[in-house]
Amino acid sequence: MVENQLIQLRLINDLRKDNEPQPLQRDRGEILRALLAANGGKMLAKEARQKMLLKPWFFSRLLTSRKDFIEVRPYHLKENQNVLVFKSNLIAHNMQLRLKESL
Repeated sequence: MVENQLIQLRLINDLRKDNEPQPLQRDRGEILRALLAANGGKMLAKEARQKMLLKPWFFSRLLTSRKDFIEVRPYHLKENQNVLVFKSNLIAHNMQLRLKESL
């Protein structure tokens, strides 16, 4: 009985740790980062997914695990498409806007 409870607790802890990116996701995350950098920090999500040869559900999972450096925004010309943007670009762009406003 006690052994079963211990096993269940270990499984629950493993499931909680599942939000961390797996090694393969880390590698693909680096590829995605390089792809965005090569395109000036912005890229359509569909194009990025196709260049990485990933299934849509896997690409979505990759994006959710990489929220620390990528933001997903709706494309202003087609609302049903998304644009991937580096968060560092957003910070730099916002700082430039603030500088212009202060002048």
